[in-house]
Amino acid sequence: MHAGVVDERAFGLHAGAAGALDAAQWAQEPPMRIGHGFDIHRIAPHGDTKVGGPFTIGGVVFADFELGIVAHSDGDVIYHSVVDSIFGALTLPDIGQFFPDTDPRWKGAASDVFMQEAYRQMDQRGYRVGNIDVTLIAQAPRMILRDHPLATAERPFDHKRAMIDNLAALLQCPTNRINVKARTHEKVDAVGEKRAISCHVVTVIERKP
Repeated sequence: MHAGVVDERAFGLHAGAAGALDAAQWAQEPPMRIGHGFDIHRIAPHGDTKVGGPFTIGGVVFADFELGIVAHSDGDVIYHSVVDSIFGALTLPDIGQFFPDTDPRWKGAASDVFMQEAYRQMDQRGYRVGNIDVTLIAQAPRMILRDHPLATAERPFDHKRAMIDNLAALLQCPTNRINVKARTHEKVDAVGEKRAISCHVVTVIERKP
């Protein structure tokens, strides 16, 4: 399913948008494009009526975490930021215009749907992932756990590896094209006080051979 709600003409995405520039200058898509995405969501105890489903980041569910994400959809900040970075690279409208939070179709929706639309748009334009660099900013939950059942003395369990696998699967690219980093906010402001979670993403897309 794709959004099908964006009229490209309404955003100047038509042949005449280049103004006086010669059309031949714009005849070919560039070999590479770069986009940036950012997302932030409030987080609150599960008793809050605005909290939807389980706490999900990068497609990984933190079922035992005591807080939930306040959002119209599932509020996955990594997926939302990646989607916006791809839309930005393609000079498309932002995720909120593709999937408005006033549209009941997206209430509680898994953000996989948004990722699938971002991939469809990218593929349709003849691009694929060059590389994606994710920076998750969250005071909690912890991404690396030494006390996880799958951790070993030599190698703690790292949730980010599963996030990379999820992103690669949805965007149909090798895992070595994706990096996920995580940091706290040093207990500063809403993110540092565990009242919010945020994410930045930079994406490079390249022309398919």
